[in-house]
Amino acid sequence: MSHLSERPDQSVVGQSMPHEAADLHVTGAALYTDDLVGRTKDCLHAYPVQSPHAHARVVDIDTSPALAVPGVVRVLTGADVPGVNDAGVKHDEPLFPDEVQFVGHAVCWVLGETLEAARRGAAAVVVDYETLPSIISVREAIAAESFQGAQPTVERGNVESGLEQAAHVFSGEFEFAGQEHFYLETHCSLALVDENGQVFVQCSTQHPSETQEIVAHVLGRSSSEVTVQCLRMGGGFGGKEMQPHGFAAIASLGSILTGRPVRLRLTRNLDMTMSGKRHGFHSQWRIGFDDSGHIQALEATLTSDGGWSLDLSEPVLARALCHIDNAYWIPDIKVNGRVAKSNKTSQTAFRGFGGPQGMLVIEDILGRCAPLLGIDAAELRRRNFYANGQTTPYGQPITQADRLARAWDQVLESADVTQRWAEIDEFNWSHPHTKRGLALTPVKFGISFNLTAFNQAGALVHVYKDGSVLINHGGTEMGQGLHTKMLQVAATTLGVPLSTVRLAPTRTDKVPNTSATAASSGADLNGGAVKNACEQIRERLSITASAKIGVPPADIRIHDGLVTGLGSDVQVPWAELVHAAYFARVQLSAAGFYRTEGLHWDSRVMQGSPFKYFAHGVAATEVEVDGYTGAYRTRRVDIVHDVGDSLSPLVDIGQVEGGYVQGAGWLTLEDLRWDESDGPGRGRFLTQAASTYKLPSFSEMPETFNVALLEQAHEEGAVYGSKAVGEPPLMLAFSVREALRQAAAAFGPSGTSVDLGCPSTPEQVFWAVEEARAAHGQADGHVDEGFPGHHPDEPDPDAPTRMPESEVAVRSLAGG
Repeated sequence: MSHLSERPDQSVVGQSMPHEAADLHVTGAALYTDDLVGRTKDCLHAYPVQSPHAHARVVDIDTSPALAVPGVVRVLTGADVPGVNDAGVKHDEPLFPDEVQFVGHAVCWVLGETLEAARRGAAAVVVDYETLPSIISVREAIAAESFQGAQPTVERGNVESGLEQAAHVFSGEFEFAGQEHFYLETHCSLALVDENGQVFVQCSTQHPSETQEIVAHVLGRSSSEVTVQCLRMGGGFGGKEMQPHGFAAIASLGSILTGRPVRLRLTRNLDMTMSGKRHGFHSQWRIGFDDSGHIQALEATLTSDGGWSLDLSEPVLARALCHIDNAYWIPDIKVNGRVAKSNKTSQTAFRGFGGPQGMLVIEDILGRCAPLLGIDAAELRRRNFYANGQTTPYGQPITQADRLARAWDQVLESADVTQRWAEIDEFNWSHPHTKRGLALTPVKFGISFNLTAFNQAGALVHVYKDGSVLINHGGTEMGQGLHTKMLQVAATTLGVPLSTVRLAPTRTDKVPNTSATAASSGADLNGGAVKNACEQIRERLSITASAKIGVPPADIRIHDGLVTGLGSDVQVPWAELVHAAYFARVQLSAAGFYRTEGLHWDSRVMQGSPFKYFAHGVAATEVEVDGYTGAYRTRRVDIVHDVGDSLSPLVDIGQVEGGYVQGAGWLTLEDLRWDESDGPGRGRFLTQAASTYKLPSFSEMPETFNVALLEQAHEEGAVYGSKAVGEPPLMLAFSVREALRQAAAAFGPSGTSVDLGCPSTPEQVFWAVEEARAAHGQADGHVDEGFPGHHPDEPDPDAPTRMPESEVAVRSLAGG
């Protein structure tokens, strides 16, 4: 067992405990960035002037009417930028654009004594535009060949030969939407400048170091002159990885020019119309199976809707290509990727970072093809699982196939799946207007940043003379429990009670050059850095303890705040040891560092081992569908998820539950809509509030929700044997969509395969139900009572052999 993963007995890690700030959250005492405004004297407020056009050239801006509005102090324009007028790492995101690229694009910002004054001032600014042609949908972009960035390909074997030799070949098209982050706290920055011109930015950001970098280059300053602090976030989900930088730069620029603190907080409407979302995708595919249902070959083209600029679209696409296999062995494969450029918000990171989009494609394919092959969908999935020794299409070896198999079997047993399938068959036979479905889907998700350089972290740990401990690390807290885990790691490594350790807010002047808290790597990276710093201090203290107790340093043991030595009866309290070390002039602070080992990745050829390990999970979801309306409810969810040897089980279970619910929202409820008409509202984001954008609520929660963590899952080479938990559970929600597909198909004869739109809203489910009815010759919504003469356990001689030509084309070599 590696030193990093070795866990002492009776450690603080592994204990179930609440989130470190849970009491502050529920009582309202927790401070977020905007709460600091009331504690900041003479603060100005920023408000944007937004474009009403999807694509237009800015001909002229007249700010004088705004300056006449009472309370308006200044209007910020591109002429005010002392450094680089760009807020993106790809240098394709002008902070003050000469050409607006989406409806809601900010052309300038008004600073006012109050938010209302700034809003009124923004409304008074007069902007002259020259409208230009726009591209709104991904299909329009494909037709116009409007693409941006790299166009990578993941390839293994000979896909044409594999398809030619396959007994059954299917082809199809699948387009699915993105997702709004809808974090409870919208984007917010508070900037001020001290007497030496140093800029201090409080920001709701997942990537303080990059926010620091962008602010510095906009201001024309060095990074050392800018400090960014993230106290905590009210949710992030990837939406605050890149998108906060420009807002922080606006606040900082305003503070520099006025000499006063500047607060920029987006309203919900502004946040939804200005900030990026999960990438929607369009896919075209061909897949081949042998007679036993094993996948032989897959050819696909994935086109992501990147919006107006690149942002993180290239790595999102790369991860999608690396996850299209999900848990399945595909001998011959070729997947092409491209990023569409459209006149919408620049789409960005979102929990899963492209992985869910790639995996959704293969899960949709298997769900559609299983009935056509005459194989149960769960059996088709299980039959194609990876085996140890096989490799992914990009060349990474599979070493934990048994974990997924164990999780699958555990769900089958603990959820009584076989018995419930029989009960569902009986229910569907006796209920002509209501049907149920129960689906199982797996998850295999790679953990690490695809860009190898990002897989590093730092930490700073102080032990004070009284024995108290303060830790600071480069990760940010957005409610996911990272700080809780870091406190447990520090307490375990030092051998002190959890109450001894306190955690300070994330700041760039304490831990520099940090990576984003993203890619599910927060605990792995920062936990390794915290552990490293604590080990340095503990090693020094062991020398002091050796002199006091009379045993070699290697024989010193520290547990629960008590210092002992092997073979000695002497016991020294932790605080006493620290006090003695101080007077012995022993350094009681340390900077820790961690870098993930064993990674290599060549993005040019999309080959290597970009991931430290894979996280696994299996979910079984049962749904019930109303045949008249397509409305449905989730009856039961059973999950077994692999988090290694959990650092904090209560936190991890919460992440699994929350990830599943967020995934279910993306797949079944949250329907992003833009105006694609040729009218004056073209390009306008239509679902820009909770009244028009449906989020999961209590009414969508399953009546029964069982979550178990996979046991005996210690992860060698990760901090205290744990595994990441942030993103992988989201993809467990594939099971709810596949259950809806099965329930809709049950309105038709056995062997019915239905196309199910995504998000699978009640409207889309209704059309899938109608498709199933049409397969039974029952158009116009008429349903015969239970399809007399046919029981679901019996083969239907009239069952269709393929889906409509417009959706899936089928060629069976075995059938001639």
